[in-house]
Amino acid sequence: MAETSATTETGESASRPRKSSWKYIGPGIVVAATGVGAGDLVATLIAGSKFGYTLMWAAVIGCVVKISLAEAAGRWHLATGRTLFDGWRSIGAWTTVYFAIYVVVWGFIYGATAMSSSALPIVALFPDGPGLKFWAIVTGLIGLAFVWFNRYAVFEKVMTVLIGIMFVVVVYVAARVVPDVGASFAGLVPVLPDGSLLYTLGLIGGVGGTITMAAYGYWVNAKGWSNSSWMKVMRLDNRVAYVTTGIFVVAMLIVGAELLHASQIALTSGDRGLIDLGKVLEDRFGAGTAKLFLVGFFATSFSSLIGVWHGVSLMFADFVERFRAPVDRDEQHAGPAVVDRQQRSLPFRAYLLWLTFPPMTLLWLDEPFGLVIAYGVLGAFFMPFLALTLLWLLNSSRTPREWRNGWVSNGMLSLAGLLFIVLCVQQVRELPW
Repeated sequence: MAETSATTETGESASRPRKSSWKYIGPGIVVAATGVGAGDLVATLIAGSKFGYTLMWAAVIGCVVKISLAEAAGRWHLATGRTLFDGWRSIGAWTTVYFAIYVVVWGFIYGATAMSSSALPIVALFPDGPGLKFWAIVTGLIGLAFVWFNRYAVFEKVMTVLIGIMFVVVVYVAARVVPDVGASFAGLVPVLPDGSLLYTLGLIGGVGGTITMAAYGYWVNAKGWSNSSWMKVMRLDNRVAYVTTGIFVVAMLIVGAELLHASQIALTSGDRGLIDLGKVLEDRFGAGTAKLFLVGFFATSFSSLIGVWHGVSLMFADFVERFRAPVDRDEQHAGPAVVDRQQRSLPFRAYLLWLTFPPMTLLWLDEPFGLVIAYGVLGAFFMPFLALTLLWLLNSSRTPREWRNGWVSNGMLSLAGLLFIVLCVQQVRELPW
């Protein structure tokens, strides 16, 4: 595979091996901000409220699993110069069929979910203002305009600000409830209390585990990392992302354990559970802390919205481009110029519109039964699909020998695949058949 001779934004030759450095970090911050949504935080809170600190170990294992998955996606892009969809397509036509159906159905329902989630904290902050539907539409339109008119560099800066707000607020709230340090460390010992299996699997596999993990490689290319000389940088960036995610999870477990478990307070499932938590914080610490938490809730939800609007639209643009006209091996290098072209392409913008306008109809309607079933099934299969196809690609001749999986990567991806298959079966069983 030919190395590119382009230069990066720092003016350095792109073919020279890089030392891992904090100054390059960026795509990992984007994937962390996008992957942790309001629903993930509620699920973690509920686990803490039911089992206290007991499942802390599951949160740590979950971070390790996600580091392995995202590293594999980034390594594929850098080692081969090919996009992840290009890799999927090389496995067989069935991957194209699955992804095409998935990305259309998933985007339709996710668009409405993301807009509603972003609107909830605004309504709570301004109860005398317009209602949920109005703010949901406004946040969707802002997300559309922001991604439409900005390139990756601006997008990354805004995501960094949003994750900074998330980080400060969540850690501040965890500190306010005064964690039990001894119980926290005791929770690192793996135990399974009665009735905790599904919560444990959810903590390991759920938080930060979405289609945005597959988008990580595209953001790596958008950053200007386009060959294996960036491998060390990508790995540092990825670890920072999921350590940050781990801190979020641990902080919310602490809040659930100290604020809810001890008082036997139950939360509403779904995003509205964070509104419940805001009320609990107001009763305990005053209106200032509650409002600060709602700001963090908005940053969490809106960062997921614009992250999906950007990352999944990039994946869709790549899908359409390669489906229409397969490119020669020597011309398929997935560099920043390709990403920049895709961000201006009709498929990228068409999918942005698909994420924004059709889902607005669901704000007035209950989600159609058949669509809910399709969304649940397709979504449940995505993470096993990602883990197992990466395992396949990174052990094959498609990947240069020096960058193929070692025993650690194979072990972690196999563990992830098994975990997500179990979660997939459970999620399908729980659908309202």
